Amino acid sequence: MKTVLLLLMLFPLMGAALNALLGRYLTRRGVAAVACAAVLGALAMAVAAMVNTTAITRDIRLFDWFSVDGFQAVMNVHYDHLAAVMALMITFVSSVIHLYSVSFMREDEGIIRYFCYLNLFVFAMLVIALADNLIFVFLGWEGVGFCSYVLIGFWYSDEAKAAAGRKAFLLTRIGDAAFGVALGLFFLIFKDLSISHIVARTSLLSLGTATLLGLLLLWAAVGKSAQLPLLVWLPDAMAGPSPVSALIHAATMVTAGVYLLMRLFPILILSPAALMCTAIVGTLTALFGSFAALVQSDIKRVLAYSTISQVGYMLLAVGVADIVGGMFHLLSHAFFKSLLFLAAGCIIQALAGEHNIFRMGNLRRHLPGVSLLFLAGCLCLGTFPLLGGYFSKDRILLATFVHSGELSKVLWVIGMAAAFLTSLYTFRLYFIAFQDRPDGRKKDEFLQIPGFMSWVLYPLALTALFDGLLNLPGGFGKLFLGRYLASVPGSIVEVHATAREIWGMRIGSAALSLGGMVSAYFLWRRKSEEPALRGLRQVLFTGFYLDIFYERVIARPYNRIAGLLWTDIDEGGLDRGSEKIGGGFQRLSQGLRLWTTGRLSTYLRMLFLGFAALLCLLSLSWYIQ
Repeated sequence: MKTVLLLLMLFPLMGAALNALLGRYLTRRGVAAVACAAVLGALAMAVAAMVNTTAITRDIRLFDWFSVDGFQAVMNVHYDHLAAVMALMITFVSSVIHLYSVSFMREDEGIIRYFCYLNLFVFAMLVIALADNLIFVFLGWEGVGFCSYVLIGFWYSDEAKAAAGRKAFLLTRIGDAAFGVALGLFFLIFKDLSISHIVARTSLLSLGTATLLGLLLLWAAVGKSAQLPLLVWLPDAMAGPSPVSALIHAATMVTAGVYLLMRLFPILILSPAALMCTAIVGTLTALFGSFAALVQSDIKRVLAYSTISQVGYMLLAVGVADIVGGMFHLLSHAFFKSLLFLAAGCIIQALAGEHNIFRMGNLRRHLPGVSLLFLAGCLCLGTFPLLGGYFSKDRILLATFVHSGELSKVLWVIGMAAAFLTSLYTFRLYFIAFQDRPDGRKKDEFLQIPGFMSWVLYPLALTALFDGLLNLPGGFGKLFLGRYLASVPGSIVEVHATAREIWGMRIGSAALSLGGMVSAYFLWRRKSEEPALRGLRQVLFTGFYLDIFYERVIARPYNRIAGLLWTDIDEGGLDRGSEKIGGGFQRLSQGLRLWTTGRLSTYLRMLFLGFAALLCLLSLSWYIQ
């Protein structure tokens, strides 16, 4: 088992290393083959690890990293059922994205660099999923941050794309700072940074300490998972290639924060305040992202705000103590959102880089295969009854409704409103871009794209449509995922609710989904522009001016203060003052040099002058006395 888990993590790392060292000597197909083989090998190891697991958990020590005065950083793995599911999902979705990238990046000159970074990203994400020591987790945490920076800004010759990469890197570092503080506190309290050690000894924590640690972990998740208020980097991250968007925004990086909260959930559950803060942040973000997605014109920005909203539901699940529901939606979202991003990549290439959905139209007629795949993703995102996404979101909302406290009912209402908006903006996107319009695209405006780009998406479409079978609630089937995750600390197999509440939620969720679809049909079918309310649309389009607020209130004053410190104080004060002092010493030394002529007469003259000056000083002192 140790060998299997080691290979699971090392295959992507070895693929990145091989292409970095030998990629220049390989053909384009050779580079792609190395990268794809590495990830497919990791997928095979993930399947083998899950099949061969006989114990509930496995703690495997790989090797020691370093040890300093009682502090140890150990590269070890805590493989339980939660880690098994996460690793399998990461490797499966990443494998599809790598295969898709072979065709998508077929003419790009930076293909070696691209596949190196993509393999390295998968390795870093697997470290987050499997590592037990929090220093090891932090290594993967920062690894995905670096890889997202270089992949978002992959086409760095374009200043806007490079700026998007820097923005993502800096904003996620704000959350990482909280993670670093939490690491220090964990070591001070437990004298060990092993997750399994910490979880087993949470009884040592007081309520205040648990709340502090829970809030620090929440802030770390907010940064990495693009939640309020640190979500403004994710829409701009669309600057990267479409496969990168699928990898970062669907299955991996944005879910890393939620997954961290799930692994350390025994700490959060000790603090009702931390749990409620998590639920509030997730719910408000879900509503925020839904409103913002409702007016976007860039196809990838619609999906980006949708990701922000859907990750908010995952945080809500953690906040109402339903890890299984959160993981269920994490899996569903990974499948249908990566499908949507990759299908969007097919459309963008077929239309020579066009992103604006109002300049599309007629796609259903001219790209029937891609249209079918995109529709499958829309049905899942819009939680069409009995398809993927319906059961996972339904469980989260049910868990919120039955959770104790009046505030939970308020969060449930907001979550239901966001669910309606999700269906509305999803089918707005579909009807505008795909339905027939008189001003839509003509057949001769479409470029030929490789058929492999769409064929490779069918496994994703099938898993997206039917992943509800993983955890069908009572009355429909067996809770396979719930029972599999039953051994994970803090998880519950099934939400305890009355039959009336369960069926009411199912019918209500279905009604909201169908209502959003019908509303989108009448509002945007055959429309080439938005309805009225232009002022409100501008507010929503800019994400409630949150990005502008940060720019004007934080970034711009910071730049001005930094410029003042640089030009006026550093260069104008310190540098210029140092130069003047140095110039004064130089002039003084040049004057003293005139006295060292080597002539006896000069030395005697200076001796008499000095003696005369000394006598004058003595006479003056006597006179004053």
